[in-house]
Amino acid sequence: MDRSLSSGPESEISISGAGKRSGSWVTFPFIIGTFSCLTLAGAGWLFNIIVYLIKEFNVKSIDAAQISNVVNGGSNLVPLVAAIVADSFLGSFSVVAVSSCVSFVGLVLLASTALVDSLRPKPCEDGSSPCQTPSKLQYAILYGAFVLASIGMGGSRYTLATMGANQFDNPKAQGIFFNWFFFMFYLVSLISATAIVYIEDNVGWGLGLGLCVAANFIGIVIFLVGTRFYRRDKPQGSPFTSLARVVVAAIQKRKVLLSSRNEDYYYDHDTKPKELAAPMSKSFRFFNRAALKSEGDIKPDGSIAKPWRLCTVSQVEDFKTLIRIFPIWSTSIFLGTPIAMQSGLNVLQALTMDRHLGQHFQIPAGSFAVVVLLSASIFLSIIDRFLFPLWLNMTHKSPTPFQRIGVGHILNVLAMAVSASLESSRLRLAHHHNQASSVVPMSALWLFPQLILIGIGEAFHFPGQVALYYQEFPTSLRSTATAMISLIIGISFYLSTALIDLIRKVTGWLPDNINDGRLDNVYWVMVGIGVLNFGYFLGCAKLYKYQNVEKVADESSSSSDK
Repeated sequence: MDRSLSSGPESEISISGAGKRSGSWVTFPFIIGTFSCLTLAGAGWLFNIIVYLIKEFNVKSIDAAQISNVVNGGSNLVPLVAAIVADSFLGSFSVVAVSSCVSFVGLVLLASTALVDSLRPKPCEDGSSPCQTPSKLQYAILYGAFVLASIGMGGSRYTLATMGANQFDNPKAQGIFFNWFFFMFYLVSLISATAIVYIEDNVGWGLGLGLCVAANFIGIVIFLVGTRFYRRDKPQGSPFTSLARVVVAAIQKRKVLLSSRNEDYYYDHDTKPKELAAPMSKSFRFFNRAALKSEGDIKPDGSIAKPWRLCTVSQVEDFKTLIRIFPIWSTSIFLGTPIAMQSGLNVLQALTMDRHLGQHFQIPAGSFAVVVLLSASIFLSIIDRFLFPLWLNMTHKSPTPFQRIGVGHILNVLAMAVSASLESSRLRLAHHHNQASSVVPMSALWLFPQLILIGIGEAFHFPGQVALYYQEFPTSLRSTATAMISLIIGISFYLSTALIDLIRKVTGWLPDNINDGRLDNVYWVMVGIGVLNFGYFLGCAKLYKYQNVEKVADESSSSSDK
C-alpha cells in the first residue's frame, strides 16, 4: 500500500465527537474486517440455498432455483433502499450497524431450521411414496429467515463500500479502496463457497449455518470497535426531494422562455454575480426552467421563497446527470440477467454430473461458484498490476470505465456460448447412455471454462460500473451510486426468474429434470440477448459524455507523476 496516501489531503479531515482525527487508512482494517465477516456469513448460506431447499425441504429442482433467484434478487435490491436511508436520514454508520444486527437475527432463525427437526419436513424415502412437503409454519419460519438475512446482508454490503470510500478525499485512495473491497469480496466468498459449503454438505447443516452466525457476530464486534476512528458524514435530507423539485418546477414554468444570460438563473443566494459558474448545459434544456428566476421566487435576503418553483443550477445539473447515465445503467441489467440465470442452473447441471475428485471426495454442487470467485479475484490482481499499467504505457491514458464494462459484455456473451455448447454435449451423452434420471458419466470439471469466463468478465465490468457511478453521480447520492450495481444484480435475478417462468410456459426446455429438457437452447437465447445488448451499450457509450471521470483520471495521472 502506498504510504504517501495516508499523508495526503485525506488525512486532513473532520474531527470526530471524541476530538480525534477520523477517517483515512486507520479505518481500513475495521471496515474491511467487518465486510469480510458479514460476507463470509451471508455467502455461507446463500451459495448453498438450492441444495438446502432440495435436500432438507424436499423442494423440486427448478422451483428451488427460482426461490434462490428471488432471495438473491431481494438481497440485491435492499442496498438501494439502505443507500437512500443512509444518504437521507441515518448516515452510513447507523445503517450498517442496524443491518448487521438484522442479518444476525435472520441467521439464528435459519440455523434453527437446520438444528430443530420439527422445523423441517421428514426426509424423502426411496420408493413410490411422494416426498412430504413443508407445512405452512415451516415455510413461514424458513422464508422469514431468508427475508431477515437478506435484508441485513443487503443493507450492510454496499453501504460499507460507500462508508469506506468516504474516509478518503483523494480519488486515487478511493480507487485503491474499491479494488481491495472487491478483492476481499471475491476472496471471502471463495472461502464460503468451499469451506462452509463443504461443512454444510458433509458434516452438518447445523454446524455450517452456525459458523455463519458466529462470523456475523464477529463482524458486528469489529465494526463497533472501530467506532471512534470513522469519519461520519451527516445526512443532508433526502436528495430525491430536490430531484423531484426540479421536475415540478420545470413543469410549472414550461411556458416561460429560456434565457441565455447567466444572471437569470439561480445559483445560490451566497454567490455573487462575478462568481457565477459556467452557463447551464444545453442538453435537456427543458429542465433549465427550474433554475430560471421569476417574480416572487426569491426572498429579500436572496434565498428561495418557493422551493417547488425554483431550484439551484447545481440541482438541475445533478438531475440531468442521472438522466444521462440511466441508459448506460439499463444496459447492465441485461448483462447481469444471464449471470443470474446461470448461477442457479449451474448448480442443477453439477448435480447431474460426476463431481468426484478421486474415489473419496465429491465436490459440493454449491461450491462450483468458487470458480467464478477465484477467476475474478485472480484477474482483478492481473488487471490492476499488469493490464492497466501496460495500457497506460501504450496509450498514455488510463482505461475508462466504459472500456472495462465493454470487455465485460464481450466475455459474458462468450461465456454463454461456451455454456450452450457444453450443455449440448452433456445432453447428447445423457441420451446416449439412457440416463435421463441419473448422473451423466461426464466430469463436472467441464463446467470450469464457462465459469472462468464469467469470473474474468466480472473482474472487468463490476469494478468499472462502481467506479463510473461513484464518480459521475452527484455527491449527495454517493451511497446510492455504489448501490446501483446491487440494484442491477437484484433486477437481473428477478428478470431471470420471470424469463425462466416464461420459457417453462412457452417451451419444454426446462422440465424438473434437466436431462429431459433443452437447457442448451436457453443459453443460446442468452447469447442472442447479449449480442443485442452489447450493441445497445455501444450506442449509449458513444452518446454519453463524461462529467467527472476524465477529471479524476487527470488528477490520478498527475499525482502518480509526482
